[in-house]
Amino acid sequence: MSYGVSAALQAAVYQHLSADPRMTNLVGTAIYDAMPAGSLPPLYVVLGAENARDASDKTAGGALHEFTVTVVTESAGFASAKVVAAAVSDALVDADLTLSRGTLVSLNFHKAKAARVGAGDVRQINLIFRARVADET
Repeated sequence: MSYGVSAALQAAVYQHLSADPRMTNLVGTAIYDAMPAGSLPPLYVVLGAENARDASDKTAGGALHEFTVTVVTESAGFASAKVVAAAVSDALVDADLTLSRGTLVSLNFHKAKAARVGAGDVRQINLIFRARVADET
């Protein structure tokens, strides 16, 4: 198994979302790899948790990464969060990402969960994607 491509995959996902015109139209620069200090905008996207497992074969080391992209909104209801979640999915599914290490073999949507956070108006959608990567090093 190789976990060596993880940082390269995360960086490529972040760069791809940040450069996507639809994403920037919807949330501007409010796409985070790490949560910033201070107050947050009322609608934002953040990269989240990741699980990885071996997907090596005879030709190379590799892994299957399940990673989360979270959309958060302070708006009552899920409408605005779902529009952004759809844009995230559209941007990432089958994206042709160039990694600084390794190769992206496939990138697919796996599942999502929409939920209210606490007793207020905050809504959150966790989108989980599966990326198969090969590590030729």
